[in-house]
Amino acid sequence: MSDNSHDEHHTGPIKTPMQLLMTVFLSFVVPIFIIIGLVYYVTSAFKPEAGVIDTEKQITSRIQKVGAVEIRDANRALKTGEEVFKAQCTACHTSGAAGAPKFGDAAAWGPRVKQSYAALLTSALKGKGAMGAQGGGDFEEAEIGSAVVYMANAGGGKFVAPKAPAAPVAAEAAAK
Repeated sequence: MSDNSHDEHHTGPIKTPMQLLMTVFLSFVVPIFIIIGLVYYVTSAFKPEAGVIDTEKQITSRIQKVGAVEIRDANRALKTGEEVFKAQCTACHTSGAAGAPKFGDAAAWGPRVKQSYAALLTSALKGKGAMGAQGGGDFEEAEIGSAVVYMANAGGGKFVAPKAPAAPVAAEAAAK
């Protein structure tokens, strides 16, 4: 017969239940601390944004002043409606982009012309639909008004171009 005795003793690194508990505990805790350390290492270093080459320029743009002062010549000659149209309005009103009425299209401009010059000017200055506000941009309100008259008259309107506001120096001279 064969010897079936199980008198062999287990030999291994863990010999007591306390060692077993410590091994199980450390097998969970140590990897967590390693992961936390790696996350801290990866996120703590200064890294520029993706695709940024000139980090100094990016930092300067983020901490720049909130406002700026632009000095303009108050006595400059006002642009005509055609000049303003070519500089500002032609991008959308020539092609009809975003539903803008095309320049010279009487059918598209007819309902708009029936409203009034004031309504068209308000739409141009404050924006309407996909068109952004033009007021406070590169042109004076009178110049935007001249462009509105230029476009509306090309579409069948009969508006009179607005008069340029009197210069402050000329107004003082007229008062004396």
